[in-house]
Amino acid sequence: MEQVQERTVTDQETTYLPLSAAPADHPKVKAPKIGVLLSNLGTPDHYDYWSMRRYLGEFLSDRRVIDYSPWLWQPLLQLIILTKRPFSSGAAYKSIWNMEANESPLATITKAQTEAVRAEISKRYDGHVMVEYCMRYGNPSTQSVVQKMVEAGCQKILFFPLYPQFAGATSATANDEFFRSLIKQTWQPAARTVSPYFDRPDYINALATSIEKAYEAADKRPEVLVCSYHGVPKRYLMQGDPYHCQCQKTTRLLKERLGWSDTEIVTTFQSKFGPEEWLQPYTVEEVARMAEKGQKNIAVCAPAFSADCIETLEEINEEIKESFEHAGGEHFTYIPCLNDSKEHIETLSNVISENLQGWI
Repeated sequence: MEQVQERTVTDQETTYLPLSAAPADHPKVKAPKIGVLLSNLGTPDHYDYWSMRRYLGEFLSDRRVIDYSPWLWQPLLQLIILTKRPFSSGAAYKSIWNMEANESPLATITKAQTEAVRAEISKRYDGHVMVEYCMRYGNPSTQSVVQKMVEAGCQKILFFPLYPQFAGATSATANDEFFRSLIKQTWQPAARTVSPYFDRPDYINALATSIEKAYEAADKRPEVLVCSYHGVPKRYLMQGDPYHCQCQKTTRLLKERLGWSDTEIVTTFQSKFGPEEWLQPYTVEEVARMAEKGQKNIAVCAPAFSADCIETLEEINEEIKESFEHAGGEHFTYIPCLNDSKEHIETLSNVISENLQGWI
């Protein structure tokens, strides 16, 4: 087959290579692209009962998230949990729902992040890289976006789970789904996955900058900053999951970058689910203890989340805040996630550029 020079391609179009020596009935061959696929946790399509049930069913059936035997877990999940929980979870989502766009805040923010990263990567590589996003649970699914990228000509895909710290229940399950999607491809693209970026100086600086801005805007400087990370069962740590250690290091590096003492910043874990012990201290209990000890003015940030979502906007800024105030706390400041801030987009783009080396 005659070799020809490939054309410049963009995200918006699919360009085909001319095949002058190929038979007339030869399938069209797309000009090769490089793809970057950002992946976040996921979101229900709506906060109604059936949308919530579908979403929770997919999420809570993931063996990376709940590793109990399906023979024991699935009857409990299908007959009890998914009968009741969609109502309470739906109410929680409704309290933070983006009514104008009719989507969850996580969907809105992930779209904004993707657009900003796409623009930055386009500047760096002159439009030769296709940037898309997917969700591990819900829509757009990983499989559907991988299919879209392959059909657009992506022969190489960099898969980027948007979790600074690695955990089996977040980064690993996202990677699992990506690889399952590749199984279905006749012509599989070459694939790379992005390592956790919990200790990168630019990520730590982005966190510190957001905290400094929040402290400058506060009427009264908070006495302590609570770094609240999403929790996992303690058993996972004992089995070798590095998440706990990476969270602790993020807090330590953040403290050093801010130039603070040990008493000004603490690490806690939220979102406990089920009867077994999870990573401690639990955020909801720790903020109450702080208030009872006389620390009436605190701030809370969520360094494990790349975008604000139900766990930050509802759990932290409503449930955990209520626990603090009920125990006597007076001033509660929630510091938003990095979202699509300039510093965050630059960090994500730097990670992408480093991982594209040798490909472009």
